[in-house]
Amino acid sequence: MTSNPQTDPSPAVSRQAWIALGVSTMVTFLVVIDISAVNVAFPSIRDDFDVSRGALSWVISGYNITVGAFLMVAGRLADSLGRRRVFLPGVAVFMVGSLLSGLAPTVELLIAARVVQALGGSVVAAAGFAVVLPDFPPSKRSTAIGIGGAAGSLGALVGPVLGSTLIDAFNWRAIFLINVPICLLVLVLGPRLLRESSDPDATGRIDLLGVVIGTAAVGLVMFAIVQSEAWGLTDARVLGLFVVGLVLFPMLIRRSRDHPEPLIALELFSYRSFWSASLGTVFFGFAFTAGFLINSLVLQELWGESIRTTGLALVPAPIVAAIVSPISGSLADRFGHRWVLATGAVLCAIGYGSYALFLSAEPHVFDVFVPLGLVTGAGIGLTVATWTSAGLSDIPPPKFGVANATYATIRQAAYALGISVAIALIALGASELDFSGYRNAWVWVAACYLLSAVVVIATFPAGSSQDRQAAP
Repeated sequence: MTSNPQTDPSPAVSRQAWIALGVSTMVTFLVVIDISAVNVAFPSIRDDFDVSRGALSWVISGYNITVGAFLMVAGRLADSLGRRRVFLPGVAVFMVGSLLSGLAPTVELLIAARVVQALGGSVVAAAGFAVVLPDFPPSKRSTAIGIGGAAGSLGALVGPVLGSTLIDAFNWRAIFLINVPICLLVLVLGPRLLRESSDPDATGRIDLLGVVIGTAAVGLVMFAIVQSEAWGLTDARVLGLFVVGLVLFPMLIRRSRDHPEPLIALELFSYRSFWSASLGTVFFGFAFTAGFLINSLVLQELWGESIRTTGLALVPAPIVAAIVSPISGSLADRFGHRWVLATGAVLCAIGYGSYALFLSAEPHVFDVFVPLGLVTGAGIGLTVATWTSAGLSDIPPPKFGVANATYATIRQAAYALGISVAIALIALGASELDFSGYRNAWVWVAACYLLSAVVVIATFPAGSSQDRQAAP
């Protein structure tokens, strides 16, 4: 394991750093609102455009594929050109994509607008934490990311409620249009409050061929994963796209080994904490977004609940997550990430496993579904932000942008695959009213959460990042 010689002589954090964290987390807040609200709006959008579930899944999957494909490019640009210089235009692009999504007259244009939104989202995801973390000493970084995670959990809380309220009062388009004024506020405050930072060793040159190879590799693999549900896992087109994407990865690694400004910083994987968190996030990502989507479909399509009831039923779990998330950051700073992550992932597995065991085709919303969701909420609060802080815990500040982007690329690819598998498992049922398909999807989610716990217990280094820095 590579050691970081940095010390942490002064744990004090300036007022400017906390304000900057607040500005950056505003974007995280609205991005999570957007994701959770889209899950709630899934049936409403499908009814409006009269398209199949598979076609409409591109509203979510198109976003995930685009973000995944461009994250590493965005991270490299942020480290080389300046995090604030890249972050604020990303917010602007995300705002334009949100506006176009809210105005889209057809499902094809909605998917295209979501791609524009994802281009901005990839920059925000890559540079959002990187633009503020250099202002925090290592002993406070997990706390800072925990606060960001609380904002994300609050977004997950507000998303279903706000989404269901807006859909009920107006229509699904309002869930995208609500992003516009928030983005405008960030664009006004950002230049005044965000401090510029970059990698001092960056030459300013970008490996353009590596960008093409890396973007194509991630995009082709994720496209094959998403289309496997519609075309079939053994379809020649799926296998061809998947193989071509995989073949491009060794080429990218070879270029990254030799180029002075590689797309992938291979030295990141010499940090045990980074590769361990990345592997655990693969399994966690399979479950996370898929679980939210399954719950929304169960409430609205299987049980026939109204959009308003669906929003209320999804609220309690994120409330618990929002309360727990800042605490999880402090626990990780003090005791280390391993057992915080493992405990949270096991709680998530128990929650979704309990759905499969104790729920049925008969609706039991507030007497069974909601109480079981509180267990999942506690698990999400312990993990959703802690995975990111774990992956970055030993990374030197100059590499925050590319490290966060590489890590987030892995996470986005896992999100896309998890959604594809969940939809495929639900489709194995005889119809949308066949509970067995939803039960199988819940079992898949629970198993993935459990595997993520096993990975982190077996591979993540013990102690806190400060302890590891102090060790010889």
